[in-house]
Amino acid sequence: MVEIMLPKNSRVKKGKVWPAEKAANGKKPKRTKEFKVYRYNPDAGGNPTMDTYTVDLDSCGPMVLDALIKIKNEIDPTLSFRRSCREGVCGSCAMNIAGGNTLACTKAINDCTGAVSVYPLPHMPVVKDLVPDLTGFYAQYASIQPYLKTSTAEPEKEWKQSPQDRAKLDGLYECILCASCSTACPSYWWNSDRYLGPAALLQSYRWLIDSRDEATGERLDDLEDPFRLYRCHTIMNCTNTCPKGLNPAQAIGEIKQMMVKRKA
Repeated sequence: MVEIMLPKNSRVKKGKVWPAEKAANGKKPKRTKEFKVYRYNPDAGGNPTMDTYTVDLDSCGPMVLDALIKIKNEIDPTLSFRRSCREGVCGSCAMNIAGGNTLACTKAINDCTGAVSVYPLPHMPVVKDLVPDLTGFYAQYASIQPYLKTSTAEPEKEWKQSPQDRAKLDGLYECILCASCSTACPSYWWNSDRYLGPAALLQSYRWLIDSRDEATGERLDDLEDPFRLYRCHTIMNCTNTCPKGLNPAQAIGEIKQMMVKRKA
């Protein structure tokens, strides 16, 4: 019988339970919510833990990010997480909340039933607590050369594009590279060293169909690989979890069709 064990220091244990804070008037708060937050400090060694915090909702903003900021400011200053714009634009606060990848700044606390579990993005190395290491993810994005490539002389003012051609970019350029889609993809979990993943491929398609770009063949050649593109099995996790409502699976399918058409 095969015995499968988790890697050392990966088994999550029960952590510290922080007592409920008192309301401003010194009384017990009327509305509270439990947040079970993943904690891991590689410098301290040992296993990660799940700490439990009880937050007063009457003195907290409506989003999960508001609760995390409140926890850090008023309960436990050692908690680490990324955040910036708080408007669902920068992608910094992407994490796994209540079982799904999303942005903490756009995930409403009221949309979570029961205690709210908060983990870092899955299957990524953890720098600390809710902060994943996205070095490999950004390197894959850079590898698809996400910029306009042309061979003709540069115009004096701008590269012109018809409204129809510009409309083809809708649903693609809005990607904020939060990594929610890629880290929800099982194929990316097992092959992230070779498979580009939904986010990078969505961005790749954005340049493949840009009427101003003149390197379509070169870009397709770069994707012609058993792993870089074809590890996608259309599970649709990427589309279902995208906090911007984009469809990476469709973009990947369109790239595959472009591959077929150029061989016909």
